[in-house]
Amino acid sequence: MQLLIITGMSGSGKSCVMDVMEDIGYYCIDNIPPKLISRFVDICRKTDSGINKIAVAVDIRTGDMFAEIFRSWQYLKSDEKLEVKVIFIEASDEVIIKRYKETRRRHPLDEKFSGNLHKAIKYERMQLSQLREISDYYIETSELSSGQLKEQVKELFLNRSSDSLTIKVMSFGFKYGVSTESDLVFDVRCLPNPYYIEELRNHTGCDECVRDYVMSFEQSQELFRKLTDLIDYLIPLYVHEGKSQLVIAFGCTGGKHRSITFAELMSRHLTENNYKVQKYHRDITKDKRI
Repeated sequence: MQLLIITGMSGSGKSCVMDVMEDIGYYCIDNIPPKLISRFVDICRKTDSGINKIAVAVDIRTGDMFAEIFRSWQYLKSDEKLEVKVIFIEASDEVIIKRYKETRRRHPLDEKFSGNLHKAIKYERMQLSQLREISDYYIETSELSSGQLKEQVKELFLNRSSDSLTIKVMSFGFKYGVSTESDLVFDVRCLPNPYYIEELRNHTGCDECVRDYVMSFEQSQELFRKLTDLIDYLIPLYVHEGKSQLVIAFGCTGGKHRSITFAELMSRHLTENNYKVQKYHRDITKDKRI
């Protein structure tokens, strides 16, 4: 079992890191008291939960309970069946103050220091100094955008940053309504329609005979090449911006032939390029009359 402890200065970007860890498959718990971490690990083991990657955010928000974090870390590290890592997120005083002013959020120690943010930050740094020294990973976020921070975290915990992106490729019929969940929608009604070929009418784009017909035309092949080039270009940009799911939709009139053909071929192409792909044909079982 893998356990990642996410800690660091308030306002440095820990929430952003937690979002990334959740996207790449970690079970995430924010603001957990240190004493409860080992208990939660035991619960996951005893209940056969299937959870084997856990990320917990622990910081000064837990108040006096935070003092237990170093002792808890030592106990967890002694567990030979548990891989424990600590990632420390930090930013300069000036940047943290600016972020709090921009968001108008209160620092966790605001009340303790009567609203004096400088004193709160200084005290927090002192309380976190021991954790900073034992951290396995350290990221300074003062000059990073949220997208750049996410990219750095992905590079630490993934073999490829694109592993954090799930691509859903779907087909739909315009007669049943445009797909509203999609990021990219491509209309393939411009292509020859297999519906008008009697022996193909009751088949779908999942069948080789329909795919062969649709792709037998030069305009179909050229459109697929151009769309493939576009999508191949766009995916790394979405990954860089931290997108965790991309929905690509192909639409034709009834969602049975041309759209499914393109969805099937695009799914195959993306899978061959080692992306995580989900496939969904929304209207394949609906009324076949067009």
